[in-house]
Parts: sequence; structure tokens; C-alpha cells
Amino acid sequence: MRKFTVSLLICIALASCNRGADQANQGAAKKPGPSVNQANVTPMAQRVAILGILNKRNGIVQNVALHPGQSARWKDVIVRLRACEAAAPWEEEKLTGAFVQVDVRESDRRWHRAFSGWLYKESPSLNVVEHPVYDVWPKSCEMTYPAGPPAPAAPVTSSNLSSARKSGGASDAGAAPPPAVAPPPPSAPDNNAT
Repeated sequence: MRKFTVSLLICIALASCNRGADQANQGAAKKPGPSVNQANVTPMAQRVAILGILNKRNGIVQNVALHPGQSARWKDVIVRLRACEAAAPWEEEKLTGAFVQVDVRESDRRWHRAFSGWLYKESPSLNVVEHPVYDVWPKSCEMTYPAGPPAPAAPVTSSNLSSARKSGGASDAGAAPPPAVAPPPPSAPDNNAT
């Protein structure tokens, strides 16, 4: 009887181990994939970002075109582009960003990391390269997206309708009187005269 009980416990233990493995495999099979179709989005290595580099000492701006993973050296600064993104055409808020690393050779002839992070074209004050000599900012990121919903329509800022009062006829009889015009404020000499 004792052998039977031990055998039964071993079988139950083995069965529960297999059940746990089956549940783990089912959980792995149910993991969701990416929610956005990445088929027609430009791969990161094929994107091109235009970065501006300013030397604050002499006011010279150098524009460089880089693919993610590339770097450019200009005088005592090295700028590395790690990634760039641009908002899809159907997005309401248009943002262009670049993940940039800036290394500067200081007076001790050693290279120091001055900045590492995302920079945004539309919000330059959101994240700033804080260096006394060099400044770096993204100008564009060239990439494509799959066809999506149409871009939102721009708000109409002007109209062809005239704001002038219509003239003539019986339709004018019931119209509201024009708004009263406030008198101009008194001039300084008129105001001071007592």
C-alpha cells in the first residue's frame, strides 16, 4: 500500500509539472505582437537626419546629414546620431526628434560627453545641449510611413464673406442697430487741466 501511495504522489507531481509547462507555453504563444504595422516604415538604418551644429565663439553653423549609427567631427566636437523619428502625416502634433550624443574635446585634450538624449525640432527648450561653445539641434528626419488616415484639415483662417453691413431693402428694417462706438480717452493735457 505504501508503494502505491508513493507511486501515486510521484505521478501527481509529474503531471502537475507538465501542466505548468503547458500553461507557460500557452502564455508564450498568446503574447501580443507589435500593435503598429511596421512593414512600410523606414528602417532606422535607412533614415537620414539633418543636424545643425553651432560654434558659439565664431557664429558658424555647420549642417550635417547622418544615418543612425554615424557620427561627424567638426573641430573639437563629435556628434553621434543614434536614432531619429518624425511624426506620421496623420498625427495632429508634428514632432521631429533625434537621439544625439555630443562629445567635446576640452582644454585638457580629453574627450568628455557633453550631452546624450533626445532633441526636438519643434521644442528646442525641452532638452538642451548645455555647453558654452557648441549647440546641436535637429532640422529634419527623413522617413516614410504606411498609408494611414488622412491628415487633419488645417483650420480656416480667412473667409470670403464680407463683414460689411448689407445695404438696401425691407430686410434691413428689422436689423439690429450698429454697436455704439466708445469715445476716445482724454488726452494728457485735457486730463491734467482742472
